[in-house]
Amino acid sequence: MSAPLSLGPARPVPLSAVNPVAQLSAVLVVTCVLLVSGDPVTPGVLLAAELALLPAAGLSRPGDVLRRTWPLLLSALGVAWVNVAFGSLDGGEAWLSGGTWALRVVALALPGILLVASTDPVRLADALTLHWRVSTRFAYGSLAALRLVPLLAAEWETIRLARRARGVDGGRNPVAHVRLLASTAFALLVGAIRRGSRLATAMDARGFDSGVTRTNARGSRLQPLDRWFVVGAVALCAAAVTASVLSGAWSPVFS
Repeated sequence: MSAPLSLGPARPVPLSAVNPVAQLSAVLVVTCVLLVSGDPVTPGVLLAAELALLPAAGLSRPGDVLRRTWPLLLSALGVAWVNVAFGSLDGGEAWLSGGTWALRVVALALPGILLVASTDPVRLADALTLHWRVSTRFAYGSLAALRLVPLLAAEWETIRLARRARGVDGGRNPVAHVRLLASTAFALLVGAIRRGSRLATAMDARGFDSGVTRTNARGSRLQPLDRWFVVGAVALCAAAVTASVLSGAWSPVFS
């Protein structure tokens, strides 16, 4: 059976010193720039900076990076292939367009991977409720849902192995594999709904839906490092756009 999915760092990493809301603010800045830019230079510069932060998030080993990013890489390759195969451009322009879209997909999603790898979900929920005034019911409900994700991954593996032990296998028939996948997903969905209902009842019983203002035992503080982190993200985005303009590649999506 595969190792359980982790939604937080197993040990403190350098990037975890940055407050989660500061990381989220930096992610929003990068996201806005990437959504506007349609050239390969801007996402290329930002992606290089994001890759440089991987060791600070505790992802220095290639195996750890690949384990967390393989769905993202497959998605980027799929986006590139769709643009090359079904786009209106031909030849080198089609490949350039596909590569640009792939770069944008990776550059957009990688900050989220860095955030998840370096931030304890409990610390994130505390920061959201204290600094961004997010509803405690929403923040801690989302936290509880995130805590269930490793259980869903483990339950998926349990269902798959149990069916294989009973001789339920698709064999070499792709249609049978699709049906087996759909039935496994349905069984997982039913279990998730039941578990979510029990969790919602337990949280209501503990007063999460009482409407009373809740206090916070752990607290969350913004340090000078957090402000400099956001300023650095803004400066990096400005440098990426400047490099794109000076190279003549700048091409806004909405132009």
